[in-house]
Amino acid sequence: MSFLAESLSRIKPSPTIAVTAKARALKAEGRDIIGLGAGEPDFDTPQHIKDAAIEAMNAGKTKYTDPDGIPELKDAISAKFERENGLKYERKQVSVGTGGKQVLYNALIATLNPGDEVIIPAPYWVSYPDMVLLGGGTPVVVETSLESAFKMTPAALEAAITPKTKWLIFNSPSNPSGAGYSRDELKALTDVLMRHPHVWVMTDDMYEHIAYEPFEFVTPVQVEPGLYSRTLTVNGVSKAYSMTGWRIGYAGGPEELISAMRKVQSQSTSNPCSISQWAAVAALNGPQDYIAESREAFQRRRDLVVSMLNQCSGLTCPTPEGAFYVYPSIAGCIGRKAPSGKVIGNDEDFVTELLEVEGVAAVHGAAFGTSPNFRVSYATSDEALEEACTRIQRFCGSLS
Repeated sequence: MSFLAESLSRIKPSPTIAVTAKARALKAEGRDIIGLGAGEPDFDTPQHIKDAAIEAMNAGKTKYTDPDGIPELKDAISAKFERENGLKYERKQVSVGTGGKQVLYNALIATLNPGDEVIIPAPYWVSYPDMVLLGGGTPVVVETSLESAFKMTPAALEAAITPKTKWLIFNSPSNPSGAGYSRDELKALTDVLMRHPHVWVMTDDMYEHIAYEPFEFVTPVQVEPGLYSRTLTVNGVSKAYSMTGWRIGYAGGPEELISAMRKVQSQSTSNPCSISQWAAVAALNGPQDYIAESREAFQRRRDLVVSMLNQCSGLTCPTPEGAFYVYPSIAGCIGRKAPSGKVIGNDEDFVTELLEVEGVAAVHGAAFGTSPNFRVSYATSDEALEEACTRIQRFCGSLS
């Protein structure tokens, strides 16, 4: 009998982290590697945010805080929700965790019982199904396709709901596809949810501020206020302010749920880093110029990558509404032979050969639940992206 918990056999390590680690290892060996696996802005954290962290340290704000966040940060989060989303949450309705991942995990651990089902549209962020499995729940994956712009239809959502459904996990703009739901598309989904009052909504809005015109971001409760009492609205400072390593995520939701999440956090990590919390206060309350500047750079990069990948033999790359990923189809490459002699049978073969032959690291689509695709993160320099796309073009052209 294994000493390890049986639940661990149901999950796998994060594929995106694995790809990034492999790229780093190959670079350390002297290989010329361009990593397009990490979902991490390459820009520095804005200076006023770093200054706030230094000030907090100098002021001795280095002690334990309340388990789920200092009052000042909760107030800043409440102000953000009201200012940008028209949502009102009191302090007792706000949770702060060590990154958005912990906030999502806390909510699932606090609510799932064996047999509970969680609807997850695919392609999905790699951690959603595994977190559900660790919580004892059952992921119910709803397939989407290139033809549906990787968006779940109301009919597909309706068909997935059963008496055992506890949550819908919703992510717009999406990691990995960058697909964003318009207000009308979201209203059609919320109309379905209003017919099923036992289904709660966990909306991951982490890419809210990386959305490109003419697309306009909206979150479910903005569209349907009737969902307010059963929605957890999750966000964070990592993508919007280039604060990935600071590890601050947050959520607003019903008091009973937030209280249960606080209990989970109090017995796991306790409070998020005190210094990071004060930095997040400065991010949310301070100048917001950085958001527009970084979004402009990301849109330029998106357009570059979409254009160059659509020039690749065998690839089809849709134009995403947001985030900093593209999710091209490799359907035209399946069955073709790589320079090594290996036949490309699936998207994992494709990214493996791409890394070996051209030194470009990307993540295969099966990790996100939809194949045959692969995810490219364009959160890196224009120069690196142009070179990487040139290599991908050369690789695709070499397939026979």
